[in-house]
Amino acid sequence: MYKDNARALGSATCGQLAAPGEDGTPDRPCGCAMTTPSILPQIRSPADLHHLSDAELNQLAQEIRDELVRVLRLRSAHFASNLGVVELCLALHLTFDFRRDRLIWDTGHQIYPHKLITGRYTLFDTIRTKGGLMGYPNPAESPYDLFLTGHAGCSVSCGLGLKVADDLLGESDRHTVVVIGDGALPSGIVYEAMNNAGGLKKNLLIILNDNKMSICPRVGGLAQMLDRARLTHLYQDSKAALQNLLARLPLVGQMATHYFEHARDALKAFFTGGMLFEELGLRYFGPVDGHDLHALRRWLRDLKEQKGPVLLHVLTQKGRGVPQAEKDPVTFHAPPIIEEVDEQRNILRLKRAAQLSYTDLVSRTLYQLMTENPRMVAITAAMCQGNKLEKVRSDFPERFFDVGICEAHAVAFAAGLAKAGLQPVAAIYSTFLQRAFDQLFQEIALQDLPVVFCLDRAGLTGPDGPTHHGVFDIVYLRLFPNFIVMAPGDELDVAPMLRFALEQKHPTALRYPKANLDRIPREVAPVSLGKAEVLRWGRDGALIAYGTLLAPCWHAAEQLRTQHGLDFAVINARFVKPLDRATILRAIRELPLVITVEEGTLEGGFGSAVLEAANDAGLDTRHLHRLGIPDRFIEHGERAELLADLGLDAAGIAYTVRQLAQRHAACFHHATLLGA
Repeated sequence: MYKDNARALGSATCGQLAAPGEDGTPDRPCGCAMTTPSILPQIRSPADLHHLSDAELNQLAQEIRDELVRVLRLRSAHFASNLGVVELCLALHLTFDFRRDRLIWDTGHQIYPHKLITGRYTLFDTIRTKGGLMGYPNPAESPYDLFLTGHAGCSVSCGLGLKVADDLLGESDRHTVVVIGDGALPSGIVYEAMNNAGGLKKNLLIILNDNKMSICPRVGGLAQMLDRARLTHLYQDSKAALQNLLARLPLVGQMATHYFEHARDALKAFFTGGMLFEELGLRYFGPVDGHDLHALRRWLRDLKEQKGPVLLHVLTQKGRGVPQAEKDPVTFHAPPIIEEVDEQRNILRLKRAAQLSYTDLVSRTLYQLMTENPRMVAITAAMCQGNKLEKVRSDFPERFFDVGICEAHAVAFAAGLAKAGLQPVAAIYSTFLQRAFDQLFQEIALQDLPVVFCLDRAGLTGPDGPTHHGVFDIVYLRLFPNFIVMAPGDELDVAPMLRFALEQKHPTALRYPKANLDRIPREVAPVSLGKAEVLRWGRDGALIAYGTLLAPCWHAAEQLRTQHGLDFAVINARFVKPLDRATILRAIRELPLVITVEEGTLEGGFGSAVLEAANDAGLDTRHLHRLGIPDRFIEHGERAELLADLGLDAAGIAYTVRQLAQRHAACFHHATLLGA
């Protein structure tokens, strides 16, 4: 079996490769029992790579893949994408000196090999744990990470900005390299940046890492263009042979060679679509094998001194080196923990989730609704797997649309569908929907179109960290007129809320977390526009929860009642827009202490909406307090850990209530004495 203590043993497999398999990929380990001294622990910076032979570099590549497998036995992590960039990462660091040169990894989930060779090997066990390494680039960890990137498409813009600034500051000798995947390539900002780069003619190297995937298989016209590029190996290989043949001929041969050079760009345009980039002002090279380390280094050396913006098209395989990840890169993008794996990196068993999540329930409900309603269509932005819409995609292919990593387009596309009379549901992560802020305003709210938005990952997303925490959607959605904005308190709210949303004639948003389902036993009140659900009333105060922190509020109220004799109401707000002013203002008028609780930012969030309503009603709000995400970016860690740190678990809420109750009692006693 695979040795979990391989690091302690200080050994690795021999690094030799077996003969190519039937698919022609010569990267399988030989499987022999021979061991050699580990190289990876000796790499403290990229400078150490230059002392390695070609054989040692190949061994290092295998050790990096083995380390990725080892860590996946500890916790879920981004996997297949990192397996695919090992050779590319090594080639980049062997060609450039990124202590001074610039490197940006677009999206950033393929950062693990980069972290392993930039001084973070000894900390790698901590990746995606609270207080440990982040699963994305993080400038706080290393000067080799320039931006904290977790969204897609911005690398070319940021890289161009770095290059322009370096030139203006007299540091034109600094090279700038950006690595962008084919899944991120359709993002609109990429073409805005390439257009600008072509006009400025700055020296910028763009590496297009083409592995035929986003999280799910890539989609759209660009995907088809890149697929054609994979057919050009015959063209690339035969070109050199044809040139050699023509050069041996007399005068006719020289003329033929001249015309061949003129025809080359036309052939490249025909086969690869590279002229798309050429017309934007970028010089296009490739495609090249992204797993041939020697060839990659040669290409990068040749392109290093090219003038103007250059795009190098690199073909890689997502999941490279782990057979199951190669065959199923969707599952192995960020798989569950590996429970069993053999010495040849054959993964025998993954740990499966024991409980259903809110994502599971939303996807099942959407599927059921689509069977009932032929006018309903589903839209996602490259997150079919994340939103668990695979069954919708397979059973309703004509009514399912994956638009790629193009959230702004997804929202405007949904507007067109709704305008024509369909009922679109756009399932987009909270943190990604904010990329379409202007379309939410112009194309949806202003037109008052009945589009339903399912905001997955709303709240703290755990190990993905601050780039992915969906804590701003309450604020950016409740701004807009015509919008209905709501959140289920527990699993019993989910299906009724989705049905309610599809009945509305206005844009509607439903937020839910990346978490297992909670259920509070009760007779559920019907979902009615702008109406909260009172689970229980109390004489000492009220906890008003917006969203799935309702369960911690319920348990906190039980603890306060049984252990401290405090009788607190628990209210499931359900809506932030329209707000249930009648119920909430009654609590503020009648009860001595009212606390709002939300898994969103306090700046402009649900608690702010309650304060605004109370102020409009002329109420005293000194006994109204808000719990939520403070005005700072929250680190990565397990969701339960982060909620506990923020005082948003049941114990933290109960503690805050006791502290506030004591403070208000002391103030009341003091005021009474003054009055006497």
